[in-house]
Amino acid sequence: MCGIIARIGDDDSAVDELITGLENLEYRGYDSAGVAIKNGGGPEVFKRQGKISRLKDVLAGEVPDGGLGIGHTRWSTHGPPTDENAHPHTDCTGEVAVVHNGIIENYDELRSELASRGHEFESDTDTEVIPHLVEEELARGASPELAFRRTIRKLSGSYAVAMITERDHAVYATRRGSPLVLGVSDGEYFLASDVPAFLDFTEEVIYLDDGDVVVVRSDDYEISTLDGQTVERSVSTVEWDPEDAGKGGYDHYMLKEIHEQPTALRQTLRGRADGTTGEVHLEDFPAGSFEQVERVQFVACGTSYHAGLVGAGFLSGGGVPAQTFLASEYATSPAPVDEDTLVVGVTQSGETADTLSALRKANASGARTLAVTNVVGSTAARECDDALFIRAGPEIGVAATKTFSSQVVSLSLLAERIARDVTGSPTEESRERLAALDELPGQVQQILDYSNAQKIAKQYRDSDAYFFIGRGTVFPVALEGALKFKEISYEHAEGFAAGELKHGPLALVTPKTPIFAVFTGENDEKTLGNVKEAEARGAPIVAVASEDHEEVAQHADHVLTIPETHPDVAGVLANVQLQLLSYHAADLLGRPIDKPRNLAKSVTVE
Repeated sequence: MCGIIARIGDDDSAVDELITGLENLEYRGYDSAGVAIKNGGGPEVFKRQGKISRLKDVLAGEVPDGGLGIGHTRWSTHGPPTDENAHPHTDCTGEVAVVHNGIIENYDELRSELASRGHEFESDTDTEVIPHLVEEELARGASPELAFRRTIRKLSGSYAVAMITERDHAVYATRRGSPLVLGVSDGEYFLASDVPAFLDFTEEVIYLDDGDVVVVRSDDYEISTLDGQTVERSVSTVEWDPEDAGKGGYDHYMLKEIHEQPTALRQTLRGRADGTTGEVHLEDFPAGSFEQVERVQFVACGTSYHAGLVGAGFLSGGGVPAQTFLASEYATSPAPVDEDTLVVGVTQSGETADTLSALRKANASGARTLAVTNVVGSTAARECDDALFIRAGPEIGVAATKTFSSQVVSLSLLAERIARDVTGSPTEESRERLAALDELPGQVQQILDYSNAQKIAKQYRDSDAYFFIGRGTVFPVALEGALKFKEISYEHAEGFAAGELKHGPLALVTPKTPIFAVFTGENDEKTLGNVKEAEARGAPIVAVASEDHEEVAQHADHVLTIPETHPDVAGVLANVQLQLLSYHAADLLGRPIDKPRNLAKSVTVE
């Protein structure tokens, strides 16, 4: 949530490159946007409530020259989205400009103290205390760098901060609990919340650690601790192509990313699973890597939580005790955590604040930790004992699609590796599952080519509510289908374990509440019984099932068909149909699909 960018170089192209960076970061927040440009004098600030297009309109008149600048796209936490609350924020003199991602937890106290000393505030944000604190340090004779370091020491909370001042030609930045990466190129440097911000300009990046302070000038940079001790951070080359983060001719990022799933799944599976021999080869986890594990706990949020539920089901079915926790609730969980516990943090970005907090609790309890993430160099990947990368490629749409599919497949492989290490050799069941995974990318492509989801979305666009049900490994798919539907269509949708429909939710069922029921070939008789209960109350039934499932078809008004496959793999196929359903429903309603209201891609505050 919120995206920051800074650019410094020898030429005067800061504005254009900052705007490009902000557009690439808009998935992190789109309530308001702003830039501060420095050319000779003090920082010149331009900011507007709303999308970045409004800021571009402002800059279209007189674009300021300058090689140094900072920018920000906001997801509101303190104060509504207004011009005044947009970043960058400045001090009383206008000499200091700051952008910030995160939350300053002690800002009320700091703001009261500053106001008592005569400082005047123009916004409701927590961020604005930062430039005023720097202003005081500068007035005491500190250099900009010293003033910045002293100010950071006074802050509590999570943050990534970038600052420029009138006094010198440099960017000062630091991070604690919020992501920040440094982009390195010939003649220019970048700082940003995420790599896509500057991928158009450089593929060379440095992932900063919590507590790092970086001072970037036109010709060099220096990274140190808050105490000033120099530290070395390695330069990595990002393998994404800038076009990977573009729409590629699709109307929305979400639709593009749904259609990228066959490729993403091939990348996830490449070199890791052999459906012919039944072997699993996870690059950093040879046979025996998990022999000492007695229990597995998954911690995650949102879509990743649903993937974690699937993963726990795989492990439990393989004879390994496993549970899934909402990361935000993990701190109060009574579940045992010790050195024989493996805690798996499932997080697309690797920066989700609640998940990082849960992983840190697990580390403090002596557990082994493992991150399942899409981002090499992310905080989760660096702080955990181990990491398994899902290899889905960049995902820009706020509503996760291809990363969910890649997470589920990655967790399936991880569960297979753990189960074999803990309980013994592969079973015939596991070999069949791996063989089904081999076929999965092609089967997803079949769905994308022939889905009738758009027609069904149109049929039920005026419904009162939408219910999704499933059993076993597709109960989480029902939850995910409902989450996707509600977050981009703004229509009421709920997911239930199929058997729970009659224990309360059935009171809401009417002819205006379609039921989307997922069938996998396992426990289908019971799910069909639940469908009949809803059917008897007049509810329209949409089944997600293989096309040869005749009995299901007899009781369904429509069928979203999926290819025949192993029951444990069917959920991924069913989910693709539900993603398409949600997309087309939202598109028919004219919703801003890639940027649903009140939501952001990466939630970096607890």
